[in-house]
Amino acid sequence: MAFTQNPIKFGTDGWRGVIAADFTFERVALLAPLCAKILEENYGTSDRGRKIIVGYDRRFLAEEFAEVTANAIIEAGYDVILSQSYAPTPAFSWAAKAQNALGAIVLTASHNPGKYLGLKVKGAFGGSVAPAITQQIEALIPNPPQFSASPGSLSHFDPWESYCQGLRQKVDIKAIQEAITAEKLRVFADVMHGAAASGLERLLGCPIEEINSDRDPLCEGGAPEPLPRYLSKLFLTIKTAISQGDNSLKVGLVFDGDSDRIAAVDGQGNFLSSQILIPILIDHLAKRKGFTGEIIKTVSGSDLIPRLADVYNLSVYETPVGYKYIADRMLDSETLIGGEESGGIGYGTHIPERDALLSALYVLEAVVESGQDLGQYYGQLQEKTDFYNAYDRIDLPLANMEVRGKLLQRLQTEPLTEVAGQKVESCDTKDGYKHRLTDGSWLLIRFSGTEPVLRLYCESLTMKQVHQTLNWAKNWANSV
Repeated sequence: MAFTQNPIKFGTDGWRGVIAADFTFERVALLAPLCAKILEENYGTSDRGRKIIVGYDRRFLAEEFAEVTANAIIEAGYDVILSQSYAPTPAFSWAAKAQNALGAIVLTASHNPGKYLGLKVKGAFGGSVAPAITQQIEALIPNPPQFSASPGSLSHFDPWESYCQGLRQKVDIKAIQEAITAEKLRVFADVMHGAAASGLERLLGCPIEEINSDRDPLCEGGAPEPLPRYLSKLFLTIKTAISQGDNSLKVGLVFDGDSDRIAAVDGQGNFLSSQILIPILIDHLAKRKGFTGEIIKTVSGSDLIPRLADVYNLSVYETPVGYKYIADRMLDSETLIGGEESGGIGYGTHIPERDALLSALYVLEAVVESGQDLGQYYGQLQEKTDFYNAYDRIDLPLANMEVRGKLLQRLQTEPLTEVAGQKVESCDTKDGYKHRLTDGSWLLIRFSGTEPVLRLYCESLTMKQVHQTLNWAKNWANSV
């Protein structure tokens, strides 16, 4: 049987591939020095030297791939600071800036299923590099340059210490600790077998109730993605806590595989995506902490976000999906918060990087200071803005990339004029095809940057309408 590898191509955040098929030691050894070269060309300064941070998550063979990455970069003449352990991807972005390095290369497949591994490139500023940078890397792959420099050096570092110290300074850690120790607050954290494991306890200095802490590269046959279908243990744990009858505030926090995405579960056992968390965080940061700045959202973000921005007289800037676009904007504007529908949220108080552990701390601070359950808090924001909405998303696997091409051609040559019985008022093609409908709903159809998957997003007045629209879109896709 003939076998052809997929080309090395960067998606919304990094390059990912199936281990042993596309993601191999040979290809990583080829790619890593090219990343280092482009990082130097774009971020090299006289005081920065030739330092590159290399880190990894808890994926299968992640440490071994990190070693290969480090060795290949050293042979090309760069100095590598290699992590002593797994850590969240944001910790390596933090290290790139804190240690004045050219950038960081992180071995992680983020939220993808267990058979994947990947490579993310972070800039010296402490965030995802822009598409123009990854395009420069890709351009070198067909004819890699020769590196004639003498080998660089290798050193190691603890990725947690400085990172945790930085995060603790951004919130009232003492108030959260006191609420937990006084049993006024119960914190549950589903780390999905990933890099957030032990993170909250390191930050808070007190025990919490952590779920799926063990390393399981197969992710129990699923994916380390903060979506309801993967959270049965967390839902059961919180429902059990509810049945015990204590009156404490209960917060469930969910972290993806490399801890740059977050979701939550409220004290009633309801799933809260970042479409709900971002408005809560905007309100907390603007009202209680007095922060100002631009709100950056992706095209898939909730319409509640601009409604709430109006309440606090804050400007809103919209980007394509992918935190690299938000990070790029954060470098050029005073930012309050930058967030995406899939769970990535970052802050102007921090590096221009999505960071689930910092988001978790802000969420806990908001709960403690408001004394409200997250679900109740969100309901009050809906009342404040007079905007009542429901949201959901489905990922539809496609048979192959050929089917993807046919769907894309259909959208380009036969634009939708009606969706689920509603006329299409406009279509935004900033990223995918976002159809605004006559009843105020919207449907976004876009394609994954790394897999043969169609992503369907919808916001409407009720969850029933959301699911009707998503089912319509699913049937439309399957008919092509």
